[in-house]
Amino acid sequence: MERALRGSREAQTAALGRNRVSSSAQIGHDLKSPLYHQICVVLKSKIQSGELALGAYLPSENEIAVEFSVSRITAKRALNELARAGLVIREQGRGTRVISQPPPPRIKASVEGWLENMSVMAHTTKVEVLEFGYLAANADVAEALSIAEGDTVQRAVRVRSHKGECFSYLTTHIPKAIGESFGAGDMERLPLLSLLERNGVTASSARQIISATVADTTVAAALGVDVGAPLLEVRRVVFDQDGRGVEYIQALYRPDRYHYEVLLNRVCNDGAHSWSPVGNAALSGHDAVTGTS
Repeated sequence: MERALRGSREAQTAALGRNRVSSSAQIGHDLKSPLYHQICVVLKSKIQSGELALGAYLPSENEIAVEFSVSRITAKRALNELARAGLVIREQGRGTRVISQPPPPRIKASVEGWLENMSVMAHTTKVEVLEFGYLAANADVAEALSIAEGDTVQRAVRVRSHKGECFSYLTTHIPKAIGESFGAGDMERLPLLSLLERNGVTASSARQIISATVADTTVAAALGVDVGAPLLEVRRVVFDQDGRGVEYIQALYRPDRYHYEVLLNRVCNDGAHSWSPVGNAALSGHDAVTGTS
C-alpha cells in the first residue's frame, strides 16, 4: 500500500512538472498589455501547439502566480479567460483541465507555385462572398492595375474556409470590362483564375508582396479572431500576357491556419552568392533577397 501511494505521488509530481509553464515563456511587467492577458496568451499558445494536450491539467493559480511573479488574483483571471474562450474547464477541487484540441494542420502554399496552388486550393476549400459590387478605383487600386483613378472596377470581398474553419479574408479589384462577365455566385463556385480565363484572360505573371498586419473589427469578426490579432498579408497584382493588370488582391490569412513555404537554391551571380526560389535561378541578387519575381 505504501509503495502504491508513493508511486501515485510520484506520478502526480511528474505530471505537474510536465504541465509547468516553461520559465523561458516569461511576460513583460513593463508592457502596456495586462499581465493576465499576457499569461493567457502564453497558456493558449501551449494548448494550441499541443504542448498542453487534451485532458491535461494546467498549473494551479498559486503555481502560475509564482512562475510569473504575479498575484493569485491575476493568475485566476488568466485561467478564467481561457475558460471563457472554451479552451479549458475549471473544476472545483480538481483544477483547470484542457478541453480543446489543437487546431487542424495549417494549409500550406508554395510561393513559387502560387498559380497552381491557388487552383488546387479553390477546389479543396469553400468560399463565401460577403460583398460584391462596382465602384470607382481609388489611388491604390488605380496604381496597382495601371488604370486611371476613378475608373470603374469590380470589388468583391470573400472569406475562404477549410473544413468549416475560416482562414482567409480576400478583397479583389478587377477592371470593369473583365468583371462584368461573372457575378457573385460564380465566385463562390469557381476559382477566380478560371473565371478570368473564361473571359479570355490568361494570367501570365504576377507581382506579390508578403507582409504582416493586424485584424480590424470587420476582418476579426469574419475570421473569428480578436481585434488586433496578427495576420499574414499578401498583396498581389496579376498581369495578362500583354502586361495589363487584370486582378489586384489583398489576402489576409490567419497564421495559425495558413502559411507559405519557399524552397530555395543557393546561386552565384557574378561572384556574389544569394538565395533564389527553386525554379527561378536566373533571379538577380536583389530579387532573390526581396523575394520578388
